[in-house]
Amino acid sequence: MVEGRVCLSKEVRNELELLKRKRLHRIKSETVCGPSGVTNMMSRSGGDALRAPASCGVRLQGNAESFSRSNVASCEKDVFSKRKVDKFYTSDLEWTEKIPECPVYCPTKEEFEDPLVYLQKIAPEASKYGICKIISPLSATVPAGAVLMKEKAGFKFTTRVQPLRLAEWDTDDRVTFFMSGRNYTFRDFEKMANKVFSRRYYSAGCLPATYMEKEFWHEIACGKMDSVEYACDVEGSAFSSSPSDLLGTSKWNLKKLSRLPKSTLRLLETAIPGVTDPMLYIGMLFSIFAWHVEDHYLYSINYHHCGASKTWYGVPGHSALRFEKVVKEHVYTNDVLSVDGEDGAFDVLLGKTTLFPPNILLEHDVPVYKAVQNPGEFLITFPRAYHAGFSHGFNCGEAVNFAIGDWFPLGAVACLRYAHLNRVPLLPHEELLCKEAMLLNSSLELEDLDYSPADLASHHSIKAYFVKLIRFLHRARWSIMKSRACTSVSPNYHRTVVCTLCKRDCYIAFVNCSCYSHPVCLRHDIKSLDFPCGSHHCLFLRDDVREMEAAAKKFEQDNAISKAVERQAENGDDMYSYPLSNKFQNDVEDGYFPYCEINVDLKPEIATMTSATGQTVEYGHNSLSHNTGNFRPELTDALSSFAASTLCSFVEQVGSSAKNVQGLANLGNTNDKRFCEEVPENTYESSVLCLSREDRPG
Repeated sequence: MVEGRVCLSKEVRNELELLKRKRLHRIKSETVCGPSGVTNMMSRSGGDALRAPASCGVRLQGNAESFSRSNVASCEKDVFSKRKVDKFYTSDLEWTEKIPECPVYCPTKEEFEDPLVYLQKIAPEASKYGICKIISPLSATVPAGAVLMKEKAGFKFTTRVQPLRLAEWDTDDRVTFFMSGRNYTFRDFEKMANKVFSRRYYSAGCLPATYMEKEFWHEIACGKMDSVEYACDVEGSAFSSSPSDLLGTSKWNLKKLSRLPKSTLRLLETAIPGVTDPMLYIGMLFSIFAWHVEDHYLYSINYHHCGASKTWYGVPGHSALRFEKVVKEHVYTNDVLSVDGEDGAFDVLLGKTTLFPPNILLEHDVPVYKAVQNPGEFLITFPRAYHAGFSHGFNCGEAVNFAIGDWFPLGAVACLRYAHLNRVPLLPHEELLCKEAMLLNSSLELEDLDYSPADLASHHSIKAYFVKLIRFLHRARWSIMKSRACTSVSPNYHRTVVCTLCKRDCYIAFVNCSCYSHPVCLRHDIKSLDFPCGSHHCLFLRDDVREMEAAAKKFEQDNAISKAVERQAENGDDMYSYPLSNKFQNDVEDGYFPYCEINVDLKPEIATMTSATGQTVEYGHNSLSHNTGNFRPELTDALSSFAASTLCSFVEQVGSSAKNVQGLANLGNTNDKRFCEEVPENTYESSVLCLSREDRPG
């Protein structure tokens, strides 16, 4: 295991404690806040971020050294001042030595050839720890500073001011916002950060990682530094475009990673900064990244370009619910939780501002591991793994998300949780799953393909969850048409739209009203909808749905897939059908069976609709593929779409229209549903095709 580089001589190290005792004061970080006022730490999570109370909307002007406390007199408490938080015991920091280190991998240049192939190889072991470190065999020949100052002329960024303290996390005391800092060039920030470090430690060199860890938690609890600056989520990359840079020309260049052949995110047609395109993170002494999980439970990869080390803490994905339970019971008070049940802590954690010492996790048997990341090293976080950490001094890192086939089960859990919280998702999960499955279906026709065990495990996840989705949508359409809830059927020419009720993404089918402003997914009781524009509902359906159903039936010919789907049905796994799962329990009694024909009269004229049998879908004597029905192309813009990547939500267009929809008994208390207890530790192994019983809605 690699703990971190120690750059001081033995004599200097022996004097560290002496210097510490001789210090007369601790230096405040030199921070300046601009005019933008209160900002949120949360940048990409699907949904609204946490916001500070209106009474604390403070704007700082000038240097923090001369900042007048009278400027925040309107606040109930000073947002920077430290206070003793009894729930966080920080007097004894011996627990820092009890946290085990995560795995460290040193691939050869041959193994380093393709990052996703290598990550698939180590995932079964490394995912059990939540995080792992990879030491690159290649070095960047062009330094990050040179890239950002020369290759990117005029590169500047704005920092955020981070209060350096613990909070009670009650109504009166919570760290829920960051304030805009100063605008810097890369070199100006480096000079400022190095000055803060040298004035504090009387040294320009790096200090031992174990010493810095204890220094950080001591400072957070009772030190004299009010705040630090951190440039997070800065769009751009510090990988060089020079053809002579070995790392920059490799596939480990984070600008290329999300578009590699095995990456599911390659299917997005529009880039998402920080998800498909990397972002920079430029820190100083004790800059913080708070406890959080990646959007949609994606993988993340972080490269350390230059500067001082970072300490990371990670909780494995299979313990995510235990982590949230501890946070809910021992960190937050009930008055800061906006929802009841298991989603309460998850909702607040999405704000990415919660920091607490990991010894609380150790005390309640939640596994936590740490890593010390140095320049030239990659840090991987696995799906659903909570993580946090801090910087030991000035540094520059870069991060991006990615997904491979084994991500889909956990991605489905994330989508369900967003729906419970009525948060607009960031990714079109249904669209990605359908596209990946149809590509896989095409590749299976080529008999000479040789797949690795890791590839086969990914294929199993894709197939099983695709079959599950297609079965649900077929059953939902059967129920809708049998109940005559829709008066017409039209082709869906859109990519992905957002349900105005639960904010779930709809790729294959959705129902809309006569004014085309209230798209609704098939998870709701359509007949009970009471739109202001009337009761006429149209089912929009992709014209390639029959090909998708045929592919699903083909996948089910694999005995392992069919058994997995049956097992999920028997266990009540309704990851895609919630909240209509209870309603569907009566469908069997009414004559439904998977992929059956759907023959329903839409209106007095004959209308026949069949599924994967290959027959033509007719409406008003015209086939579906040619029928325009009530579909009006000129209203295409009225239906928001992802553009296959970003959810341009109907929230902005419809406003509060969802609140005007009455009779939605099926939505009910979505936040009271129990689900997602634990994902098995061997989620990444080929034998696992579904989530555990505890990982489903109750």
